[in-house]
Amino acid sequence: MTYRDKDKPMGNPAKIVIVDDEVHIRVLLEQTLEDLAGEPEILTAINGAEGLALIERERPQLIFLDVMMPFMNGYEVCTAVRGNSDLTDATIVMLTAKGQESDRARGLEAGAHHFVTKPFDPDEILALAEAILEPS
Repeated sequence: MTYRDKDKPMGNPAKIVIVDDEVHIRVLLEQTLEDLAGEPEILTAINGAEGLALIERERPQLIFLDVMMPFMNGYEVCTAVRGNSDLTDATIVMLTAKGQESDRARGLEAGAHHFVTKPFDPDEILALAEAILEPS
């Protein structure tokens, strides 16, 4: 697990958790999300079980969750997060290399809010994160 925390501004920055077993995807997402306003805390995990523990401990506002991972897949993590009443405010973005409609439906059924197919456009990820984290 890695932790990335820039010099924090006053107040509480958003927390974002990235759960993906592919290091290049984690790094690309981290680099992309560093451009968000408010300097969010970006935390990462390398598998589903580690990711769920991190999510439960840190209670992020935004979760990027790979589907195909060891120990727990993304659908299982998503279902567990949705079953935890302390995490109801978290927005889940599922990431997958499989772009079939049945996979998208399964992710949404598990409780994901968004479904992004790899490879993804970093600008689209940034725009999505900005829209999710923008104050109401």
